[in-house]
Amino acid sequence: MSSIQSTVASLPSGSAEADASPISDRRAYRMSSLDILRGLVIVVMALDHVRDYVMIGSVQDPTADPATGPLLFATRWITHFCAPTFVFLAGTSAGLMARRKPPSELASFLLTRGLWLIVLEVLVISTASSFSPTGIVGLGGRIYVGLQVIWAIGASMVVLAGAQFLGRRACLAIGAAIVLGHNLLDPVWPTASTTGTTGPLWAVLHARQLYEVGPVSVYFSYPLLPWIGVMLVGYGAAGLFELPAKLRDQRLLRIGMGLVIAFVLVRALNVYGDPHPWHFDPSRTAASVMSFLGTTKYPPSLLYILMTLGPAAIACAFAERLRGPVKDALVTLGRVPLAFYIAHLYLIHALTILLGIAQGFAAQQFFTHYRYFPKGFGVGLAGVYLIWIAVVVILYPFCRWVAAVKARRRDWWLSYV
Repeated sequence: MSSIQSTVASLPSGSAEADASPISDRRAYRMSSLDILRGLVIVVMALDHVRDYVMIGSVQDPTADPATGPLLFATRWITHFCAPTFVFLAGTSAGLMARRKPPSELASFLLTRGLWLIVLEVLVISTASSFSPTGIVGLGGRIYVGLQVIWAIGASMVVLAGAQFLGRRACLAIGAAIVLGHNLLDPVWPTASTTGTTGPLWAVLHARQLYEVGPVSVYFSYPLLPWIGVMLVGYGAAGLFELPAKLRDQRLLRIGMGLVIAFVLVRALNVYGDPHPWHFDPSRTAASVMSFLGTTKYPPSLLYILMTLGPAAIACAFAERLRGPVKDALVTLGRVPLAFYIAHLYLIHALTILLGIAQGFAAQQFFTHYRYFPKGFGVGLAGVYLIWIAVVVILYPFCRWVAAVKARRRDWWLSYV
């Protein structure tokens, strides 16, 4: 982060795009603490995606490999905070929006925005993952469609469009019940399917599934039920962010610490909350710590959610104490998370192709999903961090421009960007 700060500070101040200070936003309802937190997690998220694309011998979840070293484990583990925070804040933003919109209008917005996000995931984001919308060789020429975090947010918004008529308290209670209880389904739910064998569609609620429909391979990477719970909790917790700033931050700190303590205690019991128990090895302290922290993301277990949303609440409590260009840059990025998300995937894939050419591979070998990149391609962990910083710095002027457009204009379609 210090590298980003020095880079931002070195840009010429005479250029509007180069100025790190956030654009004045006429939308008085925006909260800088939420924008800072959203900006922080989207920057961290980019690190995980860069690692997916350019790290030599990369695997999607190195935290699940007992042989993973501490640095690689930490690089993946820190990015676990992103998806739960995004989904929770999406629910919170909807809850705050309820102050300005009647339930029927809010339902219409959530329904249309949720469906729009699903369309983006299928048509735009999946294409960014493959650069080959007509099919990829690794799937036998089939078209790749990956339903990941944007799908989870969109589908959860569709559910919230109806659930919000019940009120905040009911949404909070239902969401908490889902988050606390969904791991009871672990022993009885259909197992994850990655072979293309089509099972019941409802299995996607709690397990990763692959469905082959005609020429399309649809990967349900984010099982939906727990994410619906997280969004409902976020919606129900919106009242917390309507409190005076000092009281709000005090409660966020207490809640965050309580969630962290709950994670430690429940994880230590090793009885419930995650399908994968942790293992203690007195001769391998680092391995024991990694096992303790290696909770399950697909679907997000109770312990995974406690482990991530607790520190996120603590970070939110202190967010507005940040000062200087880093704060201003995070506020700007946090105001345009969807624009950053889409753009960064295309940029990372484009940079991957350039890196592959520089390493002697053919560009065409990278018009596919990263799982099918040629063997021998990639850089080490240090290279991953350098490319990550470059991606964030390159995209910052674009994000600042989008944030400026959203701040000065009231066009209805900007709510969908």
